[in-house]
Amino acid sequence: MSVAIIDYGAGNIQSIRFALARLGVSATLSSDPETIQSASHIIFPGVGEASSAMAKLKSTQLDTLIPELAQPVLGICLGMQLMCNSSEEGNTTGLGIFDTEVVRFTTTRNVPHMGWNEVKSSGVLFDKIPNDSHFYLVHSYYALPNEDTVGQCLYDVNFAAAMAKNNFYGTQFHPEKSGAMGAQLLQNFLSL
Repeated sequence: MSVAIIDYGAGNIQSIRFALARLGVSATLSSDPETIQSASHIIFPGVGEASSAMAKLKSTQLDTLIPELAQPVLGICLGMQLMCNSSEEGNTTGLGIFDTEVVRFTTTRNVPHMGWNEVKSSGVLFDKIPNDSHFYLVHSYYALPNEDTVGQCLYDVNFAAAMAKNNFYGTQFHPEKSGAMGAQLLQNFLSL
């Protein structure tokens, strides 16, 4: 198994590397298309702002590479949001993998939505994970529920907490910061 973490200047890389290391997996951080294409599994992480992240992807042609990947790809937080059609954050056009839009919370509650929240889930990413398990989130924007949604969360509105389409998977929450349930989800992804 070879795991590549897509390097496009997004934050939170070390947390993912540590979470994978706890599972006995070493990952390569790379923006090199050849390295990414040759990996068995790819993680598309993200903590940051959508328009600047997409500009970075375009500058390295990763915006055209990512949708063409055939191996399992896991987008996390901003990584998942960038896999959608568009984001209100910076009026950004996304990669169009998931057929939905990313919008800003308009709730009177605290934004960003930060902390542990219950996820109603189904599908292979959630194998051996009880429905309604809690995962850690921190985000001001969310993907609208759609036909690819496999996990939903409620924060005044229901939003897509996880999505799956063909070899592409995404989580709005951070599995690398979500304790035992997050570790199980990462293991499930690596078993695909």
